[in-house]
Amino acid sequence: MSAARPPLTWLYAPGDRPEVVAKALRAGSDVVIVDLEDAVAPGRKEYAREATAELLSQPRAVPVHVRVNALSTPEGPADLKALLPCAGLAGVRLPKVTSPEEVARVAGRAAALGRAVPRLHPLLESALGVEEAFRIARADPAVGGLALGEADLRADLGVREDAGLDWCRSRVVVAARAAGLDPPAQSVHPDVRDLEGLAAGCARGRALGFLGRAAIHPRQLPVIERAYLPTAREVEEAEEVLDAARRSGPGAQALPDGRFVDAAVLTSAHRTLALAAPR
Repeated sequence: MSAARPPLTWLYAPGDRPEVVAKALRAGSDVVIVDLEDAVAPGRKEYAREATAELLSQPRAVPVHVRVNALSTPEGPADLKALLPCAGLAGVRLPKVTSPEEVARVAGRAAALGRAVPRLHPLLESALGVEEAFRIARADPAVGGLALGEADLRADLGVREDAGLDWCRSRVVVAARAAGLDPPAQSVHPDVRDLEGLAAGCARGRALGFLGRAAIHPRQLPVIERAYLPTAREVEEAEEVLDAARRSGPGAQALPDGRFVDAAVLTSAHRTLALAAPR
């Protein structure tokens, strides 16, 4: 099993502000997401697209994903036309996806260019998108993960309390894992000053099965990392489990402290140590 740590932090930066994107690339996030959608005013869409294409003309040291505009708008196809050929494009976040056919069309368009298809991350932002989560996750081998767009989803459902989204969150976690994808990252915490609320939300997300979280400001990154990295005790317990398995060989067993170890526990221990591994 690889010791490479999966990404935990996904930092958004507006595509029409190259200086902010440059800072994001130096901020220490595992992935930078250049946003061409909500963060860019209508009159600056073309400039944002051109600036992002220039940025991604060469591979970047930090993986860069781009959130394009919705495919149902004129801007979405224009974004794909400009960006899919770019050597530095590691992933595409597709907003407001409601069907697997939308994802398959993007994958087919990328494949027609004769280059490796970037990882596609559909954003589920409506009741219909959530209902179709598993089919969307299985739409194409290029799908690298699912994510919720919670602001739009909240509006679509008429939900005011945060707990009203928990069923949708669990649905997306299960759909991603059932499709063989990594657990999804949480949606952003919109108040960049509320670090206590961010930490509490991350703890809740981890309990629901999420892995990592999107951020809109660099100050949120260390809070997200602390929430999702295993604690020292969790690492110690994982090492104890694997050490016992190495000594005793295959088959279920009980540790001296009474913990029961089987294949599922070993899988969890491997996952814990992978998360704890340096980037």
